[in-house]
Amino acid sequence: MRHRVKGRKLGRTSSHRLATLRVLASSLLKHKKITTTIAKAKELRGFVEPLITKAKTDSVHTRRYVSNQIKDRNIVKELFSEIVTKVGDRPGGYTRVVHLGQRKGDGAELAIIELVDFSGIVKPKSPKKSKGETETPTETTAETKAEEKAEEKKEAKAAKKAATRTKKETAPKPKKEKVKTTRTATPKTTPQKKGS
Repeated sequence: MRHRVKGRKLGRTSSHRLATLRVLASSLLKHKKITTTIAKAKELRGFVEPLITKAKTDSVHTRRYVSNQIKDRNIVKELFSEIVTKVGDRPGGYTRVVHLGQRKGDGAELAIIELVDFSGIVKPKSPKKSKGETETPTETTAETKAEEKAEEKKEAKAAKKAATRTKKETAPKPKKEKVKTTRTATPKTTPQKKGS
């Protein structure tokens, strides 16, 4: 029975577990929504929510306490400026855990953990287009221009690889001449005894 046994070990030592929770907490505060296993999500909820509660009172002490747990200064700034103002008067329950099902590889139960007040802000990924669809003309933004540049770079790399492959295929390979060696039988010698 697990009476009075608090927390999950997550198959790690205490220092490794703490490091895992710190990394997960900083990525949750940065991206507002992450996918992980259910056990890690439930442990993370108990780690992040007290940090957010502490951050509600902005003082030097609380900033030092939070920055001791979260090592990235930009994330700490964002926590004290944006996240705490968005949380407002909420007395707790800053995160939500949504079960996703099993992972294909090892069958682990997955979950999404997200900040409740930021659930509408996270952009959903655009669906992939099939071959038959054509693009509709839209306004070009900085993001689309960056995506176009990235696609052009990928195409250039693919063309470069194709060019090097054709060079390798067309160049005749030099044939190595095989040298046959004959094995000569060595006469067997019998070991001689000492003192004879």
